Amino acid sequence: MATTGILRLRRSAAQLHALGSVEREIRANDPSYGCKYIRNFRDAFQSYSRVLTAAEVHEQIARAGIVLVGDYHALPNSQRYLASLLRHPALAHRPLVLGLEPIFARDQHILDEWQRREIDERELRQRIRYDLEWGYDWEPLAELLCAARDRGARIYGLDCMPREDLRKIGARDRHAAAKIAEIRQRHPKALILVLFGESHLAPQHLPARITSSLRESDSVPGRRRMLTVLQNVDALYWRAAGEASDHVDAVEVSQRVVCVFNSTPLEKYENYRLRLNRWKCADATGPDHTPTFYNLIDGLVRFLGIDQYSPHNSSQPRLLVDLMPEVYSRSSDALLRRLLQRKGITATSRRSLLRRVRERGSGYLAELNAIYVRQFRMISASEDASRFLHHACLGLPNRCLPKRYLPNRVSPDPQGLEPVDVFYRTVVEHALAFFGSRILHPARPAFRDSDLADRYELTSEDLELQTGLPFADALAVLDLVTALRQRDARDRRPHVPRKRTSPLSLLSQALAWTGRKYDLLTEQLGFLAGNDLYDAYVQGHASARTLRKLFLAHIDQPGIARDAYFQLVARSH
Repeated sequence: MATTGILRLRRSAAQLHALGSVEREIRANDPSYGCKYIRNFRDAFQSYSRVLTAAEVHEQIARAGIVLVGDYHALPNSQRYLASLLRHPALAHRPLVLGLEPIFARDQHILDEWQRREIDERELRQRIRYDLEWGYDWEPLAELLCAARDRGARIYGLDCMPREDLRKIGARDRHAAAKIAEIRQRHPKALILVLFGESHLAPQHLPARITSSLRESDSVPGRRRMLTVLQNVDALYWRAAGEASDHVDAVEVSQRVVCVFNSTPLEKYENYRLRLNRWKCADATGPDHTPTFYNLIDGLVRFLGIDQYSPHNSSQPRLLVDLMPEVYSRSSDALLRRLLQRKGITATSRRSLLRRVRERGSGYLAELNAIYVRQFRMISASEDASRFLHHACLGLPNRCLPKRYLPNRVSPDPQGLEPVDVFYRTVVEHALAFFGSRILHPARPAFRDSDLADRYELTSEDLELQTGLPFADALAVLDLVTALRQRDARDRRPHVPRKRTSPLSLLSQALAWTGRKYDLLTEQLGFLAGNDLYDAYVQGHASARTLRKLFLAHIDQPGIARDAYFQLVARSH
């Protein structure tokens, strides 16, 4: 077992590479980044006393009277976490009240009209001047508002002007504390959930103001018990990365402070950088995601020790710096269809690619050496960056790849590969994509054989929803993936010569499939192998040099992909 420090380093290395440039850009464009008020927050939460499960956090929240939830405004997961709390069974027995910083207290009458369903969401957004006064994404807040209304929780605006003047930020804290004290008097038995910017939750800021605002005579048990729920605090995240557990749900900072983890620091700051970019380019139709994807690629490149300027294509890709993909981040589906049509992609395949992008938010299109973005999601973006880097290591843009992501991948390959080679090439590509995404985004859930087995316990509706296949086809895919993994497990024994061919029955069945069944089979098999590789890296069984060789393996040549897959599986165990 690796030590805490080594685990922390291995899980964080690629993120830290990518994070450096993001933080430099934020410091250059956000003058408040280093102010004393924000430093107070960072300095207050540097360590924790113990690791908590999600259930333990919910139990603490259910026992509290007032819960302050830290909000990183640019990160949608911050608002969605509170929406999930409102729906959670642990709070079902408590009457709930929701207090929000993004809405001014002066606009309470408008919020009340929406809660009574007298106005729609569009009118609410317009009348509270949300985009002008707040400026962050509306959709996550709308989801939170709807969750509260559906739950029957009363909703209150808590903020006041001026928002832009940090010299007045203490006055805003006093105002919010007074409003919360009023709400406590109005709803004496309710659990009050408050969403407020994380920097306000330093002990000497809003929590201290609330404590002084609540009446000392209020002695009802639990009514004045206050709990602070932080989210994704950097120092706590990096420290928790050294825990033996694959993923830490939360930690206890002190008796009345916990921190939950639902995003990584890189995801936080990339979202903020995109928001800063949108504010600077107010006339643009959407954010420019190009710097974000280039930064993810750079983080992975530096982690693998790849020289972007190498003039030779041997142990390094040749002039990687000249192969960077084009990123379409303000484009329509119609533009993507035209681009694919010019490359000779069929209408059926174009629809398949568009569906993939809609489901994932983005996609790397090897045919174009381009990344097409509809919505930035860190898991998909990290996977796309990894897919690009693997293709670039094999010599883009001179390779001909028109069949790489078509629905039927066992058709004759332009490079003369047999169907079995195409199958293993696709599996290896998925494996490296999943591995790279976990390196850049360790919060991505693991996918192991036990997780595959859990899918047998799903209802038919849930399995169809997860796989996009009819129930019988989904079960067939699970059965074949399981059989292939069991075969691989038998072949992992050291010092035993491995058969160079797969059992005919299993492989012939795999090669007979087309479309979504084939796609899901190769993806799931690749993701399992990619997670094996990540586990091997974290435990010190795979070095960066070894990983670089896998990215550079010429799996577009006969027999190489199959050998690479079995080497990957053997190295992982």
